[in-house]
Amino acid sequence: MSDSQRWITSEFLTLALTIMAAFCNVCVFYSFYHYLGTIDIPIAWRGFLLGLEPMAAFILRLFIIPWLHVRNALSIMMTSLFMLVIVSCAYMWALSVPVLIAVRVLHGATFVLLTSGAIALVVNFIPEEKSGQGFSLISIAMMIPYALIPPLVEAVLPHVRNEADIYAGVSVFAVLSILLLSALRGRLVKALQGRDGVLSSRPTLGEIRENLRMRTVVLLLSAGFLICMSQATIFYFLKDLTLQTGGGDVGLFFTISMVAMIAVRLFGSVLLDKMNKLIVLRFGLVSLIPCFIALAYADMPAVFYALAGLYGLSMGLNIPILNALLFLASPPLMRGLNTNLALFMLDMAYFLIPYLGGALLAFGAGFGVLFYIAAGWTALALGLSALLARCWETAPKDNHG
Repeated sequence: MSDSQRWITSEFLTLALTIMAAFCNVCVFYSFYHYLGTIDIPIAWRGFLLGLEPMAAFILRLFIIPWLHVRNALSIMMTSLFMLVIVSCAYMWALSVPVLIAVRVLHGATFVLLTSGAIALVVNFIPEEKSGQGFSLISIAMMIPYALIPPLVEAVLPHVRNEADIYAGVSVFAVLSILLLSALRGRLVKALQGRDGVLSSRPTLGEIRENLRMRTVVLLLSAGFLICMSQATIFYFLKDLTLQTGGGDVGLFFTISMVAMIAVRLFGSVLLDKMNKLIVLRFGLVSLIPCFIALAYADMPAVFYALAGLYGLSMGLNIPILNALLFLASPPLMRGLNTNLALFMLDMAYFLIPYLGGALLAFGAGFGVLFYIAAGWTALALGLSALLARCWETAPKDNHG
């Protein structure tokens, strides 16, 4: 089919680049806890403020998803990009707890509007037979900022007043996205009008409820949530763990792991659509479990950076495969909604982990315990993948014929 052969269009790439811009404005906050200390925010508020942006995102996404559809998504994206420029610059003047609370909530709302709108549109450009490649490329768009922004921030930080200047500086990505979307708006609208008319309609509450009764959808969303819980543990607590173990530089760990994720998604994406996705998912989960356990003991750079590569390769398989399976398991009208629900699971994990981890640490648990628990989350996801295999054979056929 010619459409599937030429599916990587300028419209698809524009939406992918917009998603990348959104994540550039999130991953820059990897050092936000430290920054709050430099502006004398009381320690009791720092964890709360750190988790407030993802908390706002995950709460709001649940309300936004049913209301969002193809006809209003582009306007929502443009509005949220302008909001993102404003909220990014607002960090330069947000120096008190009340103001930071307002900025973090607005930031979370802006992020969820932008990413939900982009996802609702971009899934319409992915053919079923290219689902592995499509979600690999979307995942790459999400991951590139995590590979590039932290080391770039560390290089720039000595030359600016503090992190707030950098938080404002990354708004340039939102400005570039505004220009790109404005230039291609007509082509995007025309391309979406040429799609199946049913995809432009808004799902009813009854259709949404029926969608959430599908076992394959529930199992995939649940497994994705557990994997995101493990991923969030790495993001929030690896630096503190490495300060104890002396394994190596956490910034280099993120760079190595993200490069590995991007490599496996970029070069392996074609193979993903030719292989049994459930088997690949299990392989990725099995290799991830010992990685979390070993990190608690990795006190040598060689081991630490090898685990970074293993973590990146495993996650590079798990996330796009889960999203591709969810895409295939979903009725066409529900694909945008279910992909946004997968992002909701990501938001919820990144909201919960700082509080759950902080509570365990407050009760005397070591950082290593958090990584044992992360291995447990991954093991549970592996168990759900076994349940998924039992009900997968008929569900995709029901949806796709």
